[in-house]
Amino acid sequence: MNRHRTALSVLLSAGALVAGVLTAATPSIAADAPTSFRPQQTQGFWTAERMRAATPLDVTAVPGAARTAVATSATPTAIAPTAAASAASPTAFPQAGGAWTGGGAVVKTSGRVFFTMGSRTASCSGNSITSANGSTVMTAGHCVKYQGAWHTNWVFVPAYNNGSAPYGQWSATNTFATDQWAASEDMNMDVGLAVVAPLNGQTLSQAVGAQGVLFNGGYNKKMYSFGFPAAAPYDGTKLVYCSGNSGKDFLLTKDHSLGCNMTGGSSGGPWFQDFNEATGLGTQVSVNSFGYTFLPNRMYGPYLGNEAKAAYDKAQTS
Repeated sequence: MNRHRTALSVLLSAGALVAGVLTAATPSIAADAPTSFRPQQTQGFWTAERMRAATPLDVTAVPGAARTAVATSATPTAIAPTAAASAASPTAFPQAGGAWTGGGAVVKTSGRVFFTMGSRTASCSGNSITSANGSTVMTAGHCVKYQGAWHTNWVFVPAYNNGSAPYGQWSATNTFATDQWAASEDMNMDVGLAVVAPLNGQTLSQAVGAQGVLFNGGYNKKMYSFGFPAAAPYDGTKLVYCSGNSGKDFLLTKDHSLGCNMTGGSSGGPWFQDFNEATGLGTQVSVNSFGYTFLPNRMYGPYLGNEAKAAYDKAQTS
């Protein structure tokens, strides 16, 4: 991680931008800011070259002074996965960060997210989740909106492979964030979703499957985290994972915490509990969100509570 970062570092995209180019600031956004957006799309914008060359942003962020209380005693709400998958070879647990070689459903449900952010192109990670519309991707809030602006040219590329899109590019028709992220970019609520248009007559879940989701699932679980980190030592070409026993952030947020050395570009990648290495199926309970500069090799992800469930319900019924 770049040692020039301040307080928190949002793992937004493909790598490290020279320190000082972007200045950290607490966003000033109206409390009634819209929680969804219809991204502008430019046909054929994301060529293989443009995906490989997505601008390496390293955006610093400071949580707003107001903190949203995270309710952890609510009744759990679980959404089962859409489909099973072929068997895969087990891998190591715990794992601080390595290429996923096990195969299974996660290879197809997870992918890279590409978008334009102002005049720059950037990337994150995301995951296909089970939903009423069969077309919903979960990612980080800052992967759909950051510093008061919604991203455009937003696409999801499942099973991304070094510039190729084996299952196509899925363009967002609408992107969503929790109310708290949309209003003040509260790091406790760094959850985003996108609804993508059908492709070749299929919904996203029909084409690649979809993982289950659990809201209000509690803390201190065995976790697996996936993403496409692109800052050194990674290059964005491989699906990478971390695994271990998770904890709870004791500093500035109520996030989950996991030992993990993934870098920029991994933001928005899924965290699973009850993950089955043999099938690549799990229950998503968080997303890669941020890391502290003074606590290296540690990843943090938001708790999916009632606020995230409300955003998910808006997305899956749109």
